[in-house]
Amino acid sequence: MFEYIAALDQGTTSTRFLIFDRTGRVCGSAQREHQQHCPRPGWVEHDPNEIWTRSIEVMAQGLQAARVRARDIAAIGITNQRETTLVWERRSGQPVSNAIVWQDMRVSAEVELFAAQHGPDVFRERTGLPLSTYFSSFKLRWMLENIPGLRQRALAGEVLFGTVDTFLIWHLTGGPKGGRHLTDVTNASRTQLMNLHTLDWDDEILGTLDIPRAILPEIRSSSEVFGRVQVGPLQGVPLAADLGDQHAALFGQTCFARGEAKNTYGTGCFLLMNSGETPLPSSHGLLTTVAYRLGNAPARYALEGSIAVTGAAVQWLRDRMNMIRSSAEIESLARSVPDNGGVYFVPAFAGLFAPYWDRGARGTISGLTGFAERGHLARATLEAAAFQTRDVLEAMEKDCGQRLQVLGVDGGMVENELLMQFQADILGRPVQRPLVNETTSLGAAYAAGLAVGYYYEVEELRRNHVIARQWRPSLPEADKERLYAGWQRAVRAART
Repeated sequence: MFEYIAALDQGTTSTRFLIFDRTGRVCGSAQREHQQHCPRPGWVEHDPNEIWTRSIEVMAQGLQAARVRARDIAAIGITNQRETTLVWERRSGQPVSNAIVWQDMRVSAEVELFAAQHGPDVFRERTGLPLSTYFSSFKLRWMLENIPGLRQRALAGEVLFGTVDTFLIWHLTGGPKGGRHLTDVTNASRTQLMNLHTLDWDDEILGTLDIPRAILPEIRSSSEVFGRVQVGPLQGVPLAADLGDQHAALFGQTCFARGEAKNTYGTGCFLLMNSGETPLPSSHGLLTTVAYRLGNAPARYALEGSIAVTGAAVQWLRDRMNMIRSSAEIESLARSVPDNGGVYFVPAFAGLFAPYWDRGARGTISGLTGFAERGHLARATLEAAAFQTRDVLEAMEKDCGQRLQVLGVDGGMVENELLMQFQADILGRPVQRPLVNETTSLGAAYAAGLAVGYYYEVEELRRNHVIARQWRPSLPEADKERLYAGWQRAVRAART
């Protein structure tokens, strides 16, 4: 009888490995950061070999921390930063370049030109996505056109494309010695190359962007056995789930019913709502995406509001402005003042994502007077995450035609009590944090457990879901709307 399930969680700034018991309790974990490479303004890259090395390291360290053997683990799931684009050699496994990260903006001019020629929503009906620097499609096209000889090598079948999940699955299942070139529907849906209705690569889009189909992975469901691990400390364990990080968090929050939603507070913020078995088009600036697919069951879809910068703004205060020594210090600094003092911070470092999709927006700090101090900027930084979440939530409710009753939250920033209370206040509805906050990793592990029979149905997962903390709104309505009106003025200034 297997005792545990596990997840490899490869994120934007670090890689983690977590082991869970049947109740979803964390039994052991390990985490290692990787370097962020910014060779030019607007460019963000990762070293794929470093990510692979960190993955092997954290799996070994996690097993040791939990005092668990590989043979005690029923299955492992993968969850990952989405849209980040990699190409590597089929014969050696070596990347042809650094990975182009989802935050990277090098294709801005190309996207703008293409949008001017074809319209910003040319692919939206089929993919659920507007034209943007965010997704993998134009990143991959840039690599094919700018890395010498790469297009010829792609046509010759010498190289493979994938998002981070695909790169890890290929290496874990053997790499050059029979590694499986696979992805799942959630990650494929973020490339802007998959058709939401067929759940397969769209040949017309591939032709328009001149991307050879031969370099793309096979698309599978989110919960099935992809193969057994052949490399590293988990050899022999079934690799049985693959979900993009935000989809995994939705699954880990047990948002299995239409209208249930979660918001993850990390480098950015990502609010997803389960919209059922039919893609729900957005007319208010949101993305339509695949939520998850379990085996051969119909896919579930979601509406998503992607916010580029939330936790990254806290890191900016720490690393660039030297205002705090650690990210955790921002709460005490923000509490040193009673309110934001009229200061608003719009952290549009990479433009504004949902619901605006304004690539030209830039970060602004407004409302400064001689009265302002560090505490006001710290508070404005936290409040920006809450204001942006309201922007997205209101758009989501307009699209789906129903009011969200409660918002499930997870991610690193939800330990910040000040932020969570302000989030409830500015939304005017409760915010709930689960007992197990590692919902992204938990979702991948749950999906793997379902694939191998460790769990038999999703209702078992619902029974594991315990709310640890709830924040209820307490701000008077007039104050809530006054503050939000100030935020909207600040956004307009950032977009001019």
